[in-house]
Amino acid sequence: MSNVAGSPLDTFLAELERLRSDAATALASATDDDAVEAARIEFAGARSGRLKAVQKALGGIPAADKPAAGRSFNDTKAAVAALLESAQSRLGGGGGAESADTIDVTLPGDAIPLGHLHPITQTIRQVQEIMGQLGFESVDGPEVEDQWHNFEALAISPEHPARDPLDNFYLATARAADPLLLRSQTSTVQIRVMESREPPLRIVSLGRVYRPDTADATHYPMFHQVEGLLVEPGTTMAHLKSVLRLFASRFLGGDVHVRFRPSFFPFTEPSVEVDMEWGGRWVEMGGAGMVDPAVLAAVGYDPDAVTGFAFGLGVERIAARRYGVDDIRDFYKNDVRFLRQF
Repeated sequence: MSNVAGSPLDTFLAELERLRSDAATALASATDDDAVEAARIEFAGARSGRLKAVQKALGGIPAADKPAAGRSFNDTKAAVAALLESAQSRLGGGGGAESADTIDVTLPGDAIPLGHLHPITQTIRQVQEIMGQLGFESVDGPEVEDQWHNFEALAISPEHPARDPLDNFYLATARAADPLLLRSQTSTVQIRVMESREPPLRIVSLGRVYRPDTADATHYPMFHQVEGLLVEPGTTMAHLKSVLRLFASRFLGGDVHVRFRPSFFPFTEPSVEVDMEWGGRWVEMGGAGMVDPAVLAAVGYDPDAVTGFAFGLGVERIAARRYGVDDIRDFYKNDVRFLRQF
């Protein structure tokens, strides 16, 4: 490092010392916020302040002396900042009209991003509202179920393929003979309600269900179901079709059509697949049918005194149909650009 008198480094250090001394004098004598602000602009202004001018002089310092010059400059800059802070605190911390800390209350604030309900949640609430207007009460139940409520009470025998471990999420517990599982349908809620209430009964259960399906455009290992159940004397398939037609027209629009195709489910007899046509395209929405007498008997109802119908629809499917979504996986990608559309 050069120590020769009059060298570029000595000149640079002398200028820093003068700047520090002048700043200390100016800020010590400042009696109001405007004086402090004027000193800030003179010594620390971003464009024409003396610190900025001295910083430019660093380019003329020999390479061997630049580390020492840089340290001295940073020390002086920190000292000036401390002097400014001290003067502002002494005068109440206001600063002048151009202070970086000044808040202009006339400027508009920063917009706070607001969220909204997920389209699946919106759909569930719309379904609850429509079914409520049709006289159906919304009910809920546990997502971890036992064999009785998930299979046996629904007339699904032990050898039925629906109970295969490859088609369910069984839980590893100490109950090896009767393992728990994540419910594969919300029919379990209907069983629980029928066990605790006497007919007549009109309920709709909505919630998550789990099946080890490969995710694709129309399937997902976790999805939502809406299941309706009506049990009272004299119930027929005509009542079932009327309820589904009213629901579909309210949810999708008056031009929707509903059709039944013969099918088989252990817990309904007869059983049908439910298709809905809207916008020129038929889409399978779920299953339905008259409640099997064995199911009524399993919960203590008299099959000779009451009959009932049940239906189950996939919430993701009816949401996708309504909103024009081609792939239900989009609902779970957490892409805000997609979700903002709803």
